[in-house]
Amino acid sequence: MDPTVIGTKIASGLVGPLVKRLFVQAGPGAGLVDKPVRLSALVSFRGEKRKLGDKELRRLVRELVERAARETREAPLDEAELEAVAWALLRTLHSLGDLDLDDLEAVRLGYEALADKLYTQAGGDRLLRDLSYDSTFLYFHLLNSACVHILHFFTQRSTFVARTLVEQSRQLDQLIRLTDLLVERLTSRTAQDAAFELQYARYLATRHSRLTIYGVDLNECADWPLDTAYLSLEATRAGEIHALPEDGAGLGRPSPTPRPVEQALAGHERVLLRGVAGSGKTTLVQWLAVTTARQEELTGRLAHLMGRVPFVLPLRTLTRGGALLPVPGDFLGSVSCPLAGSQPPGWADRVLAAGRGVLLVDGVDEVPEQERARTRRWLADLLAAFPGNLWLVTSRPSAVRDEWLGGEDFAELTLSPMSRDNIAVFVRRWHEAAGADPALGAALLSSVRTKQDLGRLATNPLMCALICALHRERRGFLPRGRKALYDAALSMLLERRDRERDLSVELDEESQVELLQRLAYWLIRNGRAEMDRADAVHQLERLLPSMPYVAAQGSAEEILRHLLVRSGLLREPATDTVDFVHRTFQDHLGARAAVEERDFDALVAHGHLDQWEDVIRMAVAHARADERGRLLTGLVERGDREPAHRSRLHLLASASSCLRTRVTSPYWPNSLRWTNSGSC
Repeated sequence: MDPTVIGTKIASGLVGPLVKRLFVQAGPGAGLVDKPVRLSALVSFRGEKRKLGDKELRRLVRELVERAARETREAPLDEAELEAVAWALLRTLHSLGDLDLDDLEAVRLGYEALADKLYTQAGGDRLLRDLSYDSTFLYFHLLNSACVHILHFFTQRSTFVARTLVEQSRQLDQLIRLTDLLVERLTSRTAQDAAFELQYARYLATRHSRLTIYGVDLNECADWPLDTAYLSLEATRAGEIHALPEDGAGLGRPSPTPRPVEQALAGHERVLLRGVAGSGKTTLVQWLAVTTARQEELTGRLAHLMGRVPFVLPLRTLTRGGALLPVPGDFLGSVSCPLAGSQPPGWADRVLAAGRGVLLVDGVDEVPEQERARTRRWLADLLAAFPGNLWLVTSRPSAVRDEWLGGEDFAELTLSPMSRDNIAVFVRRWHEAAGADPALGAALLSSVRTKQDLGRLATNPLMCALICALHRERRGFLPRGRKALYDAALSMLLERRDRERDLSVELDEESQVELLQRLAYWLIRNGRAEMDRADAVHQLERLLPSMPYVAAQGSAEEILRHLLVRSGLLREPATDTVDFVHRTFQDHLGARAAVEERDFDALVAHGHLDQWEDVIRMAVAHARADERGRLLTGLVERGDREPAHRSRLHLLASASSCLRTRVTSPYWPNSLRWTNSGSC
């Protein structure tokens, strides 16, 4: 059956009468209410104003299908096919009442997009399982024809024109206000400032336009375009709660209401965003920087970014070596921006004085504990000197106390774990980027949804990437628990990356881990996230005499160069500076070094510091049974002795106590004594 024949032979008279009966008739007026009227309030087969029963709706749809089939003389459909088409079309039209649209939005979509939404809402491809090739064509053409008449019906409603004019007036008013705002923000610029800002925006959009995704390619650094890789995550704010369920489940335990993080940021001038390691804080900073720099499609929830200039300020870099935190004129130089020397004198001060800045301050948790008070004073001074700018400050959850910036009117938001939809999108994109079999991704998604321990791990982009890589590498077999997952990831990165490569330095996995964990532990002991290259070389020089196999491969400088180029775990973010590609790997390796050195007293002594929190939890996972007992008992005993840190130390011990054997120390409280669940 030629689809063009069907399209020309289905007369409007077949569809029009049905469409009119699908909706209730509205009275005159502009239809102005507190909220737009949704399609669910307009359909005639639902709600209190129901005028079309289910049986009558089925009869009308069946009659429509039969008459359409009679109009088509070529390759007529049999009774079973007609019934299948009628059922699919009925389900699709019935989903009109489930669309979160009003009539204005529906008309703005157009009939094809409306048809796609209805099709998806009704079940998508599941609708077509019982349809033949010809039946499918008939279904889609009837659906498209119905959508044309639905939109035509909307435009004929007495309230439509009035409401359209009102909506256009609102949009025009918003456009005028945004234009005035943009003119106000930009007219104060000199020609020299404007030219530099254009150059700076191009640099930022390029510099932050790609994300490193772990495990996609074991031989080269795998970067994704930000536009493809970015996932819109959700955030919650204290004090905002879900409506309680009707059955009273969860009564008395309201949970924060999650919302898209970009939407949550739109309503606040100053935001402190908390998120666990790997949850996407830095990725959000990149996305905001690129979006603001491009100045494209900044409408609606992004209108607050119009005419603004972003400054990306990673605190791990700004505080390197105890350096003084920069004033605005030194922002670009402090992050090694190559345009720092060409910025017009006083440009950054003029941008902030005009309230046009977007200051993205990333990683309070990566500032040493003793320097955070200084960091807070730096922020307060900038806020006092340059009000009216947008601020986003990020941190791990426990790095700073509640209301750390509350006196500066910062709203506190927390990134939520990835939703099932986010995980599905991420896994699909990862397998596409890796060129992996889509069936492998589907199998992984099934495992994540059905295996509780795996589902608890796949809650942020970093863990999802590692799980995807290991699942492909091990042909579907995944280790249980966070510690086992990191061990397997390190083995994959260190052992497989150099396979079948002709390298001047050849190091086995065990040797590389020994070297890397020495560097990681030095960073942790010194409260740093970055180290000078000279310090890294010095640490390796001290270690090489005890590792003759490695010493025979080359000097400490050559060994460090090999680790930077080939390990996949170290990088050089700036000249003569070394750090780990992600803080989680630093903590994991540092914890392993601490256990091997039996530095349990040092771990306990630092238990009250948030920078050691993940290190201690991973140390518990690395330790043997007697060592775990010693470490956990030490935390509890110290908490008993020091009331100021009691809650934090006891909670840390509790959270770390996922052991493989029962802790039997006489000093261990019964309330915190249990066996391992395998999730550590």
